[in-house]
Amino acid sequence: MLNNPDIGKLILRLSLGLMLLLHGVHKLHAGVGWIAGVLAEHHLPGFLAYGVFIGEVVAPVMIIIGYQTRIGAALIVTNMLVALVLAHMGELFSLSSSGGWAIELQGFYLFTAAALVFLGAGKYAMKN
Repeated sequence: MLNNPDIGKLILRLSLGLMLLLHGVHKLHAGVGWIAGVLAEHHLPGFLAYGVFIGEVVAPVMIIIGYQTRIGAALIVTNMLVALVLAHMGELFSLSSSGGWAIELQGFYLFTAAALVFLGAGKYAMKN
């Protein structure tokens, strides 16, 4: 019973999907204007800020329900890489005041999504 990779995959999917979805829901309510500002600083069009809804709402829902999990996870990997490049490069080699990696949450999202790209959804899913 303890050797159950499908339960492990489900736990990974639900952890990543639910935690990231909360960030997406917040952006649905608060807007993405600040992201458009960051994009403008990098000479990119502000409308690209709405892409965050794909990476933080659509993709997490795909992962939670287990529909095209690898695609949803790849979308999150892309979303997190863009976020790291645009907003967190200065923190890449920094520690927080408590001694952890300054971008550990972003790292968690990135690496958990990358793991799901390779692992897939497991049997407790709508469709791999």
